[in-house]
Amino acid sequence: MIPISDDNPARRAAVVTWSIILLCIAVYLWERSLGGELNAALNVLGFVPAAFFSQQSAGSDDIGVPPSLTVLTSMFLHGGVLHLAGNMLYLWIFGNNVEDALGHIRFALFYLLCGAAAALTMAYTDPASHFPMIGASGAISGTLAAYVLLYPRARITVIVPLGIIPYPLTISAMWVVGFWFLMQLISAGLADPARPGTAWWAHVGGFAAGLLLTPILKSREMPLFGEVRRGPWGR
Repeated sequence: MIPISDDNPARRAAVVTWSIILLCIAVYLWERSLGGELNAALNVLGFVPAAFFSQQSAGSDDIGVPPSLTVLTSMFLHGGVLHLAGNMLYLWIFGNNVEDALGHIRFALFYLLCGAAAALTMAYTDPASHFPMIGASGAISGTLAAYVLLYPRARITVIVPLGIIPYPLTISAMWVVGFWFLMQLISAGLADPARPGTAWWAHVGGFAAGLLLTPILKSREMPLFGEVRRGPWGR
């Protein structure tokens, strides 16, 4: 399932969400401009567990980026246009409502903490890894967790591929996010953390962080498990 929209309008402008999207796009364009230097930049600014735990790296200190800071820099880097587009699509759909519920500053803090938790979760699975981890997926996983806690019955329009035909379907957020998280758990269980690839455990760690942080950081007037929404899955 690929989400394309929700029926959950926000009350205020999603300043932080759009700022993150624009920053990630700008960073990706900078990555593309590096040409043959790209891999070196990803090794320096991406999160490398072995470098983080030893606090020693081949290049990050040389340009003023200590390994500990790569927990943050890594979440604004992406490995390709599809990687970037997929992450920004999810952030665009779900981020504005979570920012609405938390407020601008607390959402920015929430996003960074979920991203950091995701990186550290992946590092725990293979602390000796020298593969750089990049991407906003962990922080966005936390955002999905917040969304399903706050708006479980909001209607999400998704595209379900039926052969070669993309079929639109509108279902509750609890089903969309629940199915997504189940796929992350299955993929994480089947993946070999010692080999490069999608950081599935980072998704799980970011989601868990989102579940823990949302009740703490949400606005007082915003209840968990909000009111039932309109639609066939929300009655």
